[in-house]
Amino acid sequence: MYPVHWFWAVAMSIIFTVAGCATVAKVTNLSEESCRISFTRQLSSILAQEGEKPEVSEALASKTVSTLTTYDLGPRPFAIAAPSGTDYRFFIDRKGADCVLTFFGRQKGFVSYTNNLTYIATQVLPDCTCAE
Repeated sequence: MYPVHWFWAVAMSIIFTVAGCATVAKVTNLSEESCRISFTRQLSSILAQEGEKPEVSEALASKTVSTLTTYDLGPRPFAIAAPSGTDYRFFIDRKGADCVLTFFGRQKGFVSYTNNLTYIATQVLPDCTCAE
């Protein structure tokens, strides 16, 4: 690669990285029933919109909430492996006082799609609080 091309490649990757930055947070009250229900519903809704069967999306959402409640994974992205063979990637974003469930990537087999600029889907999590 020529030095000029290398410079532009690095500059563009920095621009895309900065443009796609979001504050990754964690839900702090997931053990409260109202937050747990909200999180489960919103996550299940996104998975159903992606083509997962309703019973599968509900089961995956419940298992994810259970895992996030049991283990303190901190503020980091998390993945869900569906029986359909698709892996979904999410993170929690704090927007003012709101916690936002952000769906940013999926992979099925060797086909991967990531959108960390505008994201694939977002859902506000009513009754949930989050911290960075």
